[in-house]
Amino acid sequence: MADLPDIARPPRALVELPEPPEPSHTAVREALERAAGGALAGDPEHRAVLADATALLAARGHELDALLGLAAARRDAHLAGEGRPGVVTYSPKVFVPLTRLCRDRCHYCTFATVPGRLPAAYLERDEVLAIAREGAAQGCTEVLFTLGDRPEDRWAAARDWLGARGLGSTLDHVHDSAAAVLHETGLLPHLNPGVMDLVELQRLRAVAPSMGMMLETTATRLWSQPGGAHFGSPDKEPALRRRVVDDAGRARVPFTTGILVGIGEHRAERAQSLLELAASARRGEHVQEVIVQNFRAKPDTAMRGEPDAEFDAFVAAVAVARLIMPLGVSVQAPPNLAGELDDTQSAAAEQALLLRAGIDDWGGVSPVTPDHVNPERPWPGLDALRAVTAAAGFTLTPRLTIYPRYVHDPNRWLHPDLVDPVIALADARGLARVRQPAGVG
Repeated sequence: MADLPDIARPPRALVELPEPPEPSHTAVREALERAAGGALAGDPEHRAVLADATALLAARGHELDALLGLAAARRDAHLAGEGRPGVVTYSPKVFVPLTRLCRDRCHYCTFATVPGRLPAAYLERDEVLAIAREGAAQGCTEVLFTLGDRPEDRWAAARDWLGARGLGSTLDHVHDSAAAVLHETGLLPHLNPGVMDLVELQRLRAVAPSMGMMLETTATRLWSQPGGAHFGSPDKEPALRRRVVDDAGRARVPFTTGILVGIGEHRAERAQSLLELAASARRGEHVQEVIVQNFRAKPDTAMRGEPDAEFDAFVAAVAVARLIMPLGVSVQAPPNLAGELDDTQSAAAEQALLLRAGIDDWGGVSPVTPDHVNPERPWPGLDALRAVTAAAGFTLTPRLTIYPRYVHDPNRWLHPDLVDPVIALADARGLARVRQPAGVG
């Protein structure tokens, strides 16, 4: 991948978009015709692309079927270009909730909590290593670090815990814990510590081959106005989060990002969010995957009474994401958020539709730890996920936390200290070398 001269060019300011009217069937069909000619893969800052993407997000019925067909074809072209035709991936991982304290107050979140509900403000390094070692024994390759944003800015308990251990910040603990995992278990850390600046990204790059942060939405009103999903959350300002995604490109960090569907944004804002990610991917060539995640209301949150994201709207967003993103960027949807709770049949049906919509990756799936962000939603069994994937004509294959195109270009994308650990877990394709769990012959 060639260096792009405009990586340092600041993106244009985010524009507040009015809620669009429902498009006519004619408008959707015309947008489909242009999409079939590759219009959505053009300049993501062009107003016509925004208009078409917004219209296609309203596709339903036969028009939605046509949209899914276009997205599936684009996905197949992406897979062929990446040298893995017919392969849908997942990452065998363990989930480390390093701290559930956070300075933000997102209205849909059950991950963040208060100090009195935790045995300690953070996991100790030995606790992190115990989780990682259990993952290694089960054949995992990724250790996903998820945590709240800078809790020491809000909670004395966090400041006291860090100070007692000679740590200046949560990110110091992230760095040291990731280094311990890397050096003592050989598993690869993937870091989701929230908003970081360029210097922090560069520092953490030495202990993690990949990092991530969801853009979530470009709808500034959801952050700035009372009642919005992100009101009261300093780290959820869209312009700030977009800057982090771009800075990851400057730091040469293979990066995972994405959007949330159904948190109060309208179709134009949803389209704008995807187009901003496509623009960042073109500027930095660092966006390895885009997650399209559907909102699911959770008890004991401010948004517990809000409806779940409408599934057809979610599927349309997945398909539009596929058509917008540059080839080489994977599109992922979480398999454990599909279907009704404890209903494997509905989950399989919705997962099949997500494959039709153009995904090529299921994200991290753990045989060891729950999804601490969505604890009410257990991971699907690998046999079930493999069967759904096979029924759609694909082979389910494990990958590393860093995608093959970055594995094959280590001088550009990996800190020198990480080249050997990554290569040790990679096969010739740059996917995960098959590792049998302990005791499995």
